[in-house]
Amino acid sequence: MVSIPTLTDSAFLQACRGERPAHTPVWFMRQAGRSLPEYLAIREGTTMLDSCFRTDMVVEITMQPVRRYGVDAAIFFSDIVVPLKAIGVDLDIVPGTGPVVAEPIRSQAQLEQFRDIEPDDIAPITDAVTALVGELGSTPLIGFAGAPFTLASYLVEGGPSRDHRLTKQLMYSDPELWHALLARMAAIASQFLRAQVEAGASAIQLFDSWAGALSLADYETYVKPHSATVLASVADLDVPRIHFGVGTGELLHSMGDAGADVVGVDWRVPLDEAVRRIGPDKAVQGNLDPTVVFAPTEFMQARAAEVIEAGRAAKGHVFNLGHGVLPATDPDALARLVDFVHGYETA
Repeated sequence: MVSIPTLTDSAFLQACRGERPAHTPVWFMRQAGRSLPEYLAIREGTTMLDSCFRTDMVVEITMQPVRRYGVDAAIFFSDIVVPLKAIGVDLDIVPGTGPVVAEPIRSQAQLEQFRDIEPDDIAPITDAVTALVGELGSTPLIGFAGAPFTLASYLVEGGPSRDHRLTKQLMYSDPELWHALLARMAAIASQFLRAQVEAGASAIQLFDSWAGALSLADYETYVKPHSATVLASVADLDVPRIHFGVGTGELLHSMGDAGADVVGVDWRVPLDEAVRRIGPDKAVQGNLDPTVVFAPTEFMQARAAEVIEAGRAAKGHVFNLGHGVLPATDPDALARLVDFVHGYETA
């Protein structure tokens, strides 16, 4: 009798649990879109936010890289500002810029708009999760949310920022308002993650894209408690929790200590050194430089081998890029990378 693979057999989930699967599992941040011609075709004429609230599009876009690459996990197609949009915050995702907020946060009174998420707010999203779980079968689905600091930074700055000046100004000058804002972001992120898992997601990732702008002391004082709240809020659901930030080499131990099971590492710190900083009891995810896929195949494979070898120092290792797939990436290069990682000797 031929055995049918189940989620329990997933190499991705095994690695997240600190086990040693038969091959190194691999998926890519931002694999669901941007570089894929089929993604660009289906998105034509539809705004980013509209596509995130269309169940059929979310399902199709999430499935596209799984079909093309045979990755070990799907990442739910969405955006970190989706839960804010769902509760009525006036914002948009502007092509070439990113999330733009109509009225940046400056006062306590503005926090009233950040109400709890109701099921009807995100029904198209949870419907998409349920549909995806049925299509994916033995391939896990990763749900995700933006971490409180990164969401708050968009809200305070009014959009993306290079120096996060307004964010830090508020953080330092009005800590009461700052912590109240992050507490609301933590509640919203927690509710959004919980809804995805309850609809069928097998793991979650908390993205703290801008945390690398902080010193360790500021991270621990102004940010870590709120990220820890989010990670703790889904602990009872018994799914792996991944925590990732960019430029966070100096924060790795603290981020791991916030409650994640897996710590995502960007390309700036070798994985074996990252494991030393994080500690031996966590799995790691990463961390090939996203630009390496533009190099000749032999070079890319050599660098990927270095990542896999360094990842052996960890309790478990999920191969990924050190940040998201770049829009100009050749999908065929990613396909070759997946094949290489899957075929690499792990014994």
